[in-house]
Amino acid sequence: MSLWMELERDGFEQLVWCRDRESDLTAFIAIHSTKCGPALGGCRLWPYANEEAAAQDAMRLARSMTYKAAAAELPYGGGKAVVIGQVGDAANAKRFEALGRFIDRLNGAYWTGVDVGTTATDMDFVALHTPFVTDTTGSLGGTGDWTADMTAYGVYVGIQVSARRVLGSRSLAGIAIAVQGLGKVGWALCRYLYRAGAQLIVTDLSASLMEQAVREFKALPVAVDRVYDAPCQIFAPCALGGIINEGTIDRLQCRIIAGSANNQLRDPSFALALKQQNILYAPDYVINAGGVIATAAELDGEGTFRTRSRVKRIGRTLESVYAEAERTNEATTLAADRFAELRM
Repeated sequence: MSLWMELERDGFEQLVWCRDRESDLTAFIAIHSTKCGPALGGCRLWPYANEEAAAQDAMRLARSMTYKAAAAELPYGGGKAVVIGQVGDAANAKRFEALGRFIDRLNGAYWTGVDVGTTATDMDFVALHTPFVTDTTGSLGGTGDWTADMTAYGVYVGIQVSARRVLGSRSLAGIAIAVQGLGKVGWALCRYLYRAGAQLIVTDLSASLMEQAVREFKALPVAVDRVYDAPCQIFAPCALGGIINEGTIDRLQCRIIAGSANNQLRDPSFALALKQQNILYAPDYVINAGGVIATAAELDGEGTFRTRSRVKRIGRTLESVYAEAERTNEATTLAADRFAELRM
């Protein structure tokens, strides 16, 4: 299917190709919907194989942001920016300045912020040319790992709700939980889970992060390609998307999948396959909404206490989704989509 057909099928409003020869910027801004308000969605920096891969990722993520904001009952729509490049490239400063000029031309239809591969410093360069940016240095979202922590906190609350539904209790003491990915969100989630008494199984491309997790969280390390085979009650994908696919779904040893990664299912049909395997799936855009909730709270001038309280509501939303999926005997993703669409 061509990009244009996907744009039409999924109801996108805009796909902006950003090319600045002076800075060597190649980026895409996808705006899925502004029906409920300006599109929110961070900016991802990633070494995409080609422009089509970058555009498709921006589109998938933008659509997810629309549903994420709606499910969290936020007065915003969904968008995403992706920049083709490498973290640490000295030319990135000029690239993010150029990106800021492209964002400014959208006149507030899209607000950006940090995402995979980007930092508050990158947003500072964007902010030199547009006010439509969050997570800059000194802001709440640009302070430490606040946004990542709020995402992790929402996933933690969602895991508790999921555990009560499947295992009969919110308590995670002694529960084996496999965490895939030890980036900012995965690490923060491990911290919450460890404090709750969970028995952690961890994997990451970084051997040093795995060693640190073994020391700090008494975690059991497993190879990246073996985490799907790890016997556990809960599997928490916290890396990139598409990890539930033809090659992994039959290997899963868990009863619950609840993690922070976006677009965990390579294809929507895998949601039904998980249901048939009696695995409860927490729809990713519901459980990982803590970051966008924190961003919205910053734009609305709310403080840390109220933000945490809003993120905690993710548990209530998940309970509603699970109850609806049980009532209709359908996949949780379909119940979540309907929940979000009713609020758009």
